[in-house]
Amino acid sequence: MDGAGCAYGAQDVHQTHKVRLGRLAGRQFGQVSWAQLRDLGVAPATVRRWVANGYLIPVVPRVYAVGHHAGAEHERLFSLVLFAGPGAALSHLSAAYRRGWVRYAGSFVHVSTPRQVRGSLAGVRLHCRRSLDREFVGGIPCTTVIQTLVDLAASESPALVDRALAQLDYQRVLDPGAIRAVCARGRPGSAALAAALGRYIPAMAVTRSELEDAFLRLCARHGIPTPAVNAVVCGLEVDAYWPDAGLVAELDGAGNHSSGPQRNRDQRRALRLRAAGIEVVRYTHHQVTREGPEVAADLMRGLACGRGPARGQIC
Repeated sequence: MDGAGCAYGAQDVHQTHKVRLGRLAGRQFGQVSWAQLRDLGVAPATVRRWVANGYLIPVVPRVYAVGHHAGAEHERLFSLVLFAGPGAALSHLSAAYRRGWVRYAGSFVHVSTPRQVRGSLAGVRLHCRRSLDREFVGGIPCTTVIQTLVDLAASESPALVDRALAQLDYQRVLDPGAIRAVCARGRPGSAALAAALGRYIPAMAVTRSELEDAFLRLCARHGIPTPAVNAVVCGLEVDAYWPDAGLVAELDGAGNHSSGPQRNRDQRRALRLRAAGIEVVRYTHHQVTREGPEVAADLMRGLACGRGPARGQIC
């Protein structure tokens, strides 16, 4: 074959590589690792040339964006999983956040991997483990539900574990038997997870703030029935509602109840509820978190004075 034929043959090979690479990157939010390029048969010299002409854009060591790099969060997460090597997955708090169990992602991205990884990245915590099962959540590899729960219990506060269980309960996918089976093996975090299984409050799945979480925990500690959370009563959404007692509790965080107009709005709401036969009590963040016994006593008095089924309605 003459020189031109050889050139055309090389172009055909490169084009085939690009087609296969495009298909792979399309499943990985446009990201690809050095190891994957080698598995596709792309020569190191070709990788260097593609980097030089901008077809491959370095993102983190040994990981590239193909064609362009938008910098979206899901792209960043996939690149970190690829950096950790084949079989890696988001784990711990990062996997819990990806699954929608917790409100905040945390300061670090947690990635578990069955391999030893050369190097490290700022803002990333790598967890090496002998074996690792994973599932795709929104296209991103994550540790399994059970593994994520165990890791969360081993590394985060009990409140976050409680919220994760509440979310699973709300989604009707909580499997207490499977969780207890894992906890019986004595793995790190298993004791904390077993304790949470007997403690969590299902209503936390529909709370919208840490203050609402703290209020539900206060009720549980003092034997107060769990209220309906963020219920609609007389056309108004309220923080907590006990229909049988005709009692509403409103929780005043600093951000939405401090200005004059905000306080006037709160008073108008209270008047409207009282006009419908609903009693209203209000508690500040400080009271809920620092004066729990006093708040509990006040709530119990309000519940004891309830007039039976409330005239207000949950819509």
